[in-house]
Amino acid sequence: MKSKITKDIASCLWSYDIDDIDLKKNKELIITQILNYGTPERIKWLYSVYTIDDIKDVVINPRRGMWFKKVLNFWMVILKVKIPEDKKEKAIFKLNPF
Repeated sequence: MKSKITKDIASCLWSYDIDDIDLKKNKELIITQILNYGTPERIKWLYSVYTIDDIKDVVINPRRGMWFKKVLNFWMVILKVKIPEDKKEKAIFKLNPF
């Protein structure tokens, strides 16, 4: 499933080479980035490409250091999922590493 990501969606993936992004292989990255940075239009696109289970799985198993705290909390409420506190804490992006 090689990606033909639009410029609008690509703006959520600014630090990645869009030509190398694969919708299936890079699903976790794409979902994380769009949930963190997406507009309502981008999130609508996300729901049209991935299943609710795909999206929930990414939120329940968040990538370390990739999430904004308020955003992760928001999606936990919206998707009605819980994440263990230690796992959630590791997922939060922090500028201060201490």
